[in-house]
Amino acid sequence: MATLKDVVFDCRHPASLARFWATVMDGYDVAPYDEEELARLRAIGVDDPEDDPSVLIEAPGVVPRLFFNRVPEPKTVKNRVHLDVRAADREAEVARLIAAGASEVGRHENWVTMADPEGNEFCVFPE
Repeated sequence: MATLKDVVFDCRHPASLARFWATVMDGYDVAPYDEEELARLRAIGVDDPEDDPSVLIEAPGVVPRLFFNRVPEPKTVKNRVHLDVRAADREAEVARLIAAGASEVGRHENWVTMADPEGNEFCVFPE
């Protein structure tokens, strides 16, 4: 039987999209870069974590983790899978996420469909 480990986003710029989603998700932060990780990046020709081709955000003891992996092609169509998030004050959360770089895509009876800075759709529900 499988269990969920990670959710992976293909994207153009992993570091900035990871920071956006760390802002979205309560308790999540970009995984720290220790010397071992910085050495691994240097070994593949990456001198600055801002150019890391695979960035992780995580929350202590929480599954799933979210990975952001660089891909060469842009997003072109609607997501086949998306995240749903919930907030105590849906409208305040929508405003906060727009200020962080999201855009509103549509309104429905009980949720707001949004897009992250690279166009990946997600939905905001009330608690």
